Amino acid sequence: MTVMRKPTLIKQQIAENSVTLWLQVDGEIEDFKGHFPQFPLLPGVTQIDWAVYYAQQLFDSPKSFQGMEVIKFQEPILKDALVKLALTWHADKQKLHFNYTSEQGDESHTHSSGRILLG
Repeated sequence: MTVMRKPTLIKQQIAENSVTLWLQVDGEIEDFKGHFPQFPLLPGVTQIDWAVYYAQQLFDSPKSFQGMEVIKFQEPILKDALVKLALTWHADKQKLHFNYTSEQGDESHTHSSGRILLG
């Protein structure tokens, strides 16, 4: 049996040092298991892992995680959510900026954002 760890990539938009990914956060993702059984939500560490993973795939950023400068979790990401992950890579500073958002009707919701140091 295959363990599902990454979301389904629906769409991507790539620019010089930024990318926007539309991700389906499938309810079968392993990281939901045991993370609040009565109210499953996507762990913050998983959100950071995905940001680093996609940055390494799309920007050829360094592979070594050096730490976090800023991190803010505002609204949980629930099973089967459709989220937008915006990444910006600043190669000169070795910093990755990320932002998870979603749309519900006419409203935009920010789930999390931060800056990751890679080296």
